Amino acid sequence: MQRARRVRSVLVCVWLFLLGLPFTALAATYEVEPEDTGEQALFALREDGAITAETLSALLVLRRSGVDPAHASRASLYALPGLTYARVDGFTASGGLTPEERRRLAPFLTTSTPERVTGDARLLTAFAASDPVLPPLALQVRVAGPEGWRVGLLTSLTRRRLGSVHRDANRRALVAEAPGVSVVVPKFHGQWTGERASVLVGSYRLGFGQRLTLDTTGLPTPDGFLPDDTVRVPGGVERWCFLGEGACTPEERDADVTPDFQWDEGFRGVVGTVRTSSGVSVTGFGSYQSRSLLSHALMERTSCEGTACKAPAVWLAGTGAPMGRVVSRTLPGVFHEWAGGGHAAMAWTRRAQVGMTAWGARPVWNVEGATLDFRSTAGYPAGGAFGAVGVDGAWGLGPVDLFVEAARTFDATPGGGGGYGALQRTVVADTSKELELSLRAYGRGFANPYTGAMSGPDELEGSRARNEVGARVRYLHRVEGALRLRGEVDAWTLPADGAAVGSAGTVNLRASARVDWRAHALFQPSLWTEYRDKDVGVAGDCFDGSGEDPCSGSLLRITARVKAELHDAVSVAAQYAHARVDDPVNRGVREDAHAVVEAQVRPCDAVRLRGRAVWKDEDLLTRNRLEQALRTTLDASWTADAVTTRARYAWVVDLKDARGARTPPDAPRHLFALEVETRF
Repeated sequence: MQRARRVRSVLVCVWLFLLGLPFTALAATYEVEPEDTGEQALFALREDGAITAETLSALLVLRRSGVDPAHASRASLYALPGLTYARVDGFTASGGLTPEERRRLAPFLTTSTPERVTGDARLLTAFAASDPVLPPLALQVRVAGPEGWRVGLLTSLTRRRLGSVHRDANRRALVAEAPGVSVVVPKFHGQWTGERASVLVGSYRLGFGQRLTLDTTGLPTPDGFLPDDTVRVPGGVERWCFLGEGACTPEERDADVTPDFQWDEGFRGVVGTVRTSSGVSVTGFGSYQSRSLLSHALMERTSCEGTACKAPAVWLAGTGAPMGRVVSRTLPGVFHEWAGGGHAAMAWTRRAQVGMTAWGARPVWNVEGATLDFRSTAGYPAGGAFGAVGVDGAWGLGPVDLFVEAARTFDATPGGGGGYGALQRTVVADTSKELELSLRAYGRGFANPYTGAMSGPDELEGSRARNEVGARVRYLHRVEGALRLRGEVDAWTLPADGAAVGSAGTVNLRASARVDWRAHALFQPSLWTEYRDKDVGVAGDCFDGSGEDPCSGSLLRITARVKAELHDAVSVAAQYAHARVDDPVNRGVREDAHAVVEAQVRPCDAVRLRGRAVWKDEDLLTRNRLEQALRTTLDASWTADAVTTRARYAWVVDLKDARGARTPPDAPRHLFALEVETRF
């Protein structure tokens, strides 16, 4: 009863907050408007809990792909931070972006047809002082020309990437070649864009409608395809030994090393779009991509049947390589995926259109002598080919826009075969307002590895948008240059049993609210709170925001931040977050803390310095159980002519008490990152 009363009181407070706001708002896409759109600044926002992982992914994609305001669609423009649908619709009357908007959105803007050949190249590396081998490298190159053509390339030097996987007849087991130094070219593209058509050969992302049937872009409102050359920089270190017990010496098990650069394996092949003057657009794509899987996401059909199959053992092979079993390691190229499909749409106006999307994919396993398939946690349907077909529509009148999409998935999973999903959004806006209500329903059989639809963080067989019925309300309010408010409530239930019997009917809740005051440069406070409840109304002593295991519990976090701009070139900020989390230790509740202090200095236009210290303590009452760490970083950038050099140093100290700890605290770590970028 006490737990239920607490849940009701939180819900009432959140809803009163939302209903009491003045109805003037900014675009409801992202949690905050990033003041600094540099990649490290965006990562810092994610670390502080100010933005979600989905928002971080979308902003990074926008930075790399860019949006051309002169030729972009309504949906593409809406993806830019801080633009409402009404503001986008008013571009024709207002002459496009204002000078202030262009300044703020500059990192996300591009030109489809530059007047001359332009481009950029980035060389990146990251390493730790304790690394026993040479550091990883990554090189990104992009070039654009005046005739509408673009080319791009991503290449990387790897040292920890496993080699090809095969089945050893003598061992009757899977064997992976030991890693070595190699150069890989995971992504490349060539693109041509004309007045009515566009085509790309190479690596790409694409998405349509409300992201339900097909979306790999990560953008909140995708509309077609984008070139893909994104790469993830290592943020820390990993253990040198990735083999089972007894395969490595004690020194190797204690040693750390910087991991290789990582990247998403999107589609790779040909994609093109044709648009007519009558409002018809047709997009078609074909892809042949080599895909990787974690070793525990595989199963062998010859050894067992059903979803309870264990992952087969994968052993290491190679001259001089230690004998041992690979543990939780990505196996590159274990299957090839053929995929293809398309999207057709008819638009009467910018706000009224209907469309249809269909696609299919078939995995072809690349390990001779083994009959492999996906385990339930892999995120791909087992049994063979899979795909989806869906219809979407949009209609707008005055301040109201309605969006809807329904889809049906197909697969060959034993006992499965696919399922239905539907999503609807209602947006009410003018140039300074926006309110959004979203409804969603996904069947238990809706297994779609290439959906980007909104969903709760819990998963079923590796998929988030599955076995879920929910509703979300988002609302923002902004007074230019003075105040910004944001609120969100998201609730969903499981219509059928999840991974555990009896979980049908479980209700989950997420609610958040944020206030930013920007009226005075010397005092800019922010306050935001987040509440999450798994299995609402049921008392529990654990909390897990994702995963398939049944768990009942809640999390309440309150964060306060204050920033002061002491000068045009100097700013400081401090932040503190306190969380109350249901936990089986400490009588069911634990207290977490997270504090940040940072300063930015620009001594001249060419030099920029940023220092940051982060203290994190999970469970303030114990010193030897969860994470207790201090991380200090210093970022420096220097621009000379067309070359920008960025350097980063991080000092990480594990504050865990060794007495009584299951694992000893890590030694202090010194981490470095270097980036050199040139534009031409």
